[in-house]
Amino acid sequence: MATSSTTRRPSSQSVKFARRTSSGRIVSLSRDEELDIPGDYSSAENDYINYTVMMPPTPDNQPHGTTTYRGSGRSSQGGKSNNNNNINGQQDDASISNGGKLDRRISTTLKSDDNNNKSMLLRSQTQDFDHNRWLFETKGKYGIGNAYWQDEGDSFDHESGMSMQDFMDKPWKPLTRKVQVPGGIISPVTNPNHEALWLWGMSIVCELWFAFSWLLDILPKFNPINRTADLSALKDKFEMPSPSNPTGRSDLPGVDVFISTADPEKEPPLVTANTILSVLAVQYPVEKLSLYISDDGGSILTFEAMAEAVKFSEVWVPFCRKHDIEPRNPDSYFNQKTDPTKNKKKPDFVKDRRWIKREYDEFKVRINGLPEVIRKRCDMYNKNEEMQEKKLAKEKYNGVIPPDHKIEVTKATWMADGTHWPGTWHNPVSDHFKGDHAGILQIMSKVPEMDIVMGGPDEGRLDFTGIDIRIPMFAYVSREKRKSYDHNKKAGAMNALVRASAILSNGPFILNLDCDHYVYNSMAIREGICYMMDRGGDRICYIQFPQRFEGIDPSDRYANHNTVFFDGNMRALDGLQGPVYVGTGCMFRRYALYGFLPPRANEYLGVFGQKKSKAKDVQQPLSSAEEEPLNPDHPDLNLPKKFGNSTMFNESIAVAEFQGRPLADHFSIKNGRPPGALLAPRPPLDAPTAAEAIAWGDRIGWIYGSVTEDVVTGYRMHNRGWRSVYCITKRDAFRGTAPINLTDRLHQVLRWATGSVEIFFSRNNALLATKRLKFLQRVAYLNVGIYPFTSIFLVVYCFLPALSLFSGQFIVQSLDIQFLLYLLTISVTLIFISLLEVKWSGIALEEHWRNEQFWVIGGSSAHFVAVIQGLLKVIAGIEISFTLTSKSAAEDEDDIYADLYVVKWTGLFIIPLFIIVTNLVALVIGFSRTIYSVIPEWGKLFGGSFFSLWVLTHMYPFAKGLMGRRGRVPTIIYVWSGLISITVSLLWVVISPPQGGTRNTDGDQIRF
Repeated sequence: MATSSTTRRPSSQSVKFARRTSSGRIVSLSRDEELDIPGDYSSAENDYINYTVMMPPTPDNQPHGTTTYRGSGRSSQGGKSNNNNNINGQQDDASISNGGKLDRRISTTLKSDDNNNKSMLLRSQTQDFDHNRWLFETKGKYGIGNAYWQDEGDSFDHESGMSMQDFMDKPWKPLTRKVQVPGGIISPVTNPNHEALWLWGMSIVCELWFAFSWLLDILPKFNPINRTADLSALKDKFEMPSPSNPTGRSDLPGVDVFISTADPEKEPPLVTANTILSVLAVQYPVEKLSLYISDDGGSILTFEAMAEAVKFSEVWVPFCRKHDIEPRNPDSYFNQKTDPTKNKKKPDFVKDRRWIKREYDEFKVRINGLPEVIRKRCDMYNKNEEMQEKKLAKEKYNGVIPPDHKIEVTKATWMADGTHWPGTWHNPVSDHFKGDHAGILQIMSKVPEMDIVMGGPDEGRLDFTGIDIRIPMFAYVSREKRKSYDHNKKAGAMNALVRASAILSNGPFILNLDCDHYVYNSMAIREGICYMMDRGGDRICYIQFPQRFEGIDPSDRYANHNTVFFDGNMRALDGLQGPVYVGTGCMFRRYALYGFLPPRANEYLGVFGQKKSKAKDVQQPLSSAEEEPLNPDHPDLNLPKKFGNSTMFNESIAVAEFQGRPLADHFSIKNGRPPGALLAPRPPLDAPTAAEAIAWGDRIGWIYGSVTEDVVTGYRMHNRGWRSVYCITKRDAFRGTAPINLTDRLHQVLRWATGSVEIFFSRNNALLATKRLKFLQRVAYLNVGIYPFTSIFLVVYCFLPALSLFSGQFIVQSLDIQFLLYLLTISVTLIFISLLEVKWSGIALEEHWRNEQFWVIGGSSAHFVAVIQGLLKVIAGIEISFTLTSKSAAEDEDDIYADLYVVKWTGLFIIPLFIIVTNLVALVIGFSRTIYSVIPEWGKLFGGSFFSLWVLTHMYPFAKGLMGRRGRVPTIIYVWSGLISITVSLLWVVISPPQGGTRNTDGDQIRF
């Protein structure tokens, strides 16, 4: 490509320029019509030859027309270069002295049809001009003039010493080359959009957190299991005649059932009464079952409703036993859509059912009329009190009451026996309002006899011949409350029941239910006892039953059934150390609630707990518990020190522990009790006198300090080495109600999420757990405390599509086919993992989708606010107060789902509503921007719009909840929404006008 001559160059030189087209043809850019290129440069007779400068199109050189350029020669004398460049028709005159020989190097492309000596530096594998390689090899000198003359001493490669001439003389071609995998194929992490790094950065941070959160959720699901209980084996072992039990009397342990309520307005007494009736009618030995209700509001309405329930139970319980009724909640039973006579064989069933239905209707009327009855009674007694005061005043003033004398009578609340109600009054006064009233303990039904009491024929009522008519013991408890004392909400109420029941019945097992969760399967308690009485059952601290709900709308708009958690996560945890405690439907071992360690436990050492070893036995006899030194390893491994000042309570601990042991009828049973040990009747009862000690709520009973005391209580037990079991029965064990209203549902989720934030910032964080907690169990508890923080990244992620549409940029540089295939592969993999979970858990696809939708809704509203509230409590010490979830539905008899359409505004609506509006406006703006662009970039619109519509799809149930009933939203709302969106989009286009785009002509990929 370079020629030299010793003769003088003529004054004129013909320089022609040409351009290579995309088809390979050379088009002349000179004024001459033909392009004359000599075929042999070395045969030229003089130093000045004709040459062609190939000018590839660049962003600065677009061939819109024919332009003539003329090259300039460069002369060298004495090894030095003297350059004079003339453009637009100017000519160069070069003088060469001392007979110096001109040596020119032309760094340009020479085109000749006969000569194939094109520079290898300019070639690519496709024989097209390679701009990037040309810029690299010319060291950025491309574009300086039309032809660049290198200096004499300037070599091509300073390290290797090779020059351009070496490549020109030797037809060298590399045998191999290294091709880097495009970043768009690997991941968006390596394919950033340099024009919008802020958008790409936010997306990457959110994706990394989502990946971490996904791992916390998926890791504990590696070992899901199913369990079944053998009720016939339980009956044969504990209730059939044997050498140790000749009479066949039940040798089952006692069970105490706890039901909690606090506000009769939000938790209607009729709902609580039906729950009470379902418990009293369960199929369990009557003398072994005791029922306690905690009325934390101290309401006389709840007290008298329970009295009515006990009265109705005297006919309802025998009726259920006679005809084997399921379910044994009268309201649910009479509202069933199935045929009530199915599988019923006794001829008097229809007559009995008709009679008991009438009795239940009268019972409901009495319950509904209690507020009016109590008000009239109180007015009557208060009026009598006022008359008595007037009579005393007349006697004092000789029959004439002075005008300035005021008769003041306290408006008290009266019981039916004519005494003051010791709890909360309708007209609150000192010592008689919520948070400040005396303690109440009332045995509503007497303790049943040990022997069966058979009923007889009764023409006026029902024929209960051969039916046991006893009902279990039922006690009403309302703990004492004072203004200056922290009562610790539900946890404090449960601990009060623990202390009271330890003296009255002292059942070794405790079943905890909410007032709206009734017994749907009368054999549920027996199934739970199967696990407690089985081999190794002495290591089980509680049996958790799944929560099932009634009254949910058919579409389950707000994922109230929560089947992904109860049928997926909980079943998977059962394969580890056991499910978490979820607040209701749980059967506890009383001894474990007292804070003692299990009889046997394991420790898991190593980074991932892969080394399993027997835990050191630190359990001591109960009599020496006071002298046991503190354990230096972890406070949860210490033995409880003080239970109160009641001698009877302290003596009951050892009894409860012994009665809760499995039956030692086989040599493989460890820590068992002899058969027939529980055949004797219980000792005489006494009133509870146990006072709350410091240890209660700290390591004994339900744990204080969190609004989600249930999770903390279960965590503490697992932390000591106890195990738990998830009991899924063929027929649902318990059923309850859930808030189908959007506002109530979000407030419920807010309470749970706030408790999780409190757990994360407390000593109950799973990172501080003992070695007795399995590694994956630790991960599960860690996820419980971390999941609300995902809302921060979720909120940002929901705004990313809108920001992409606003800015006209996307998170990655280009959406090519490879990247889309990679994204599709990741999505399909996650979908298959979800389908696998759906398969082994039995969850329907629709339920899984509803769970995903509400995860976005709750995460962007309740979880986000929970993080803020939790941080305020931890940093500033601001206490958080919550209201009870309402169990009453809207007053609409024609529509049982009327509460679903009730819209009650709350601040939790702000962020999701802002997300919806922002994405809608962004869609309009992005569409307008693309239409008005010089070169529309539909790819960027597609990328942003797809993810924006994905966000809106998840937010659809929220938007539907805000609209209320179908057809009730005024049309003007839609009109104004459209006008505002169009106006804002047009203003945005004016403020930030669309930029012209460039088209990509690469044939190997599609770029948007």
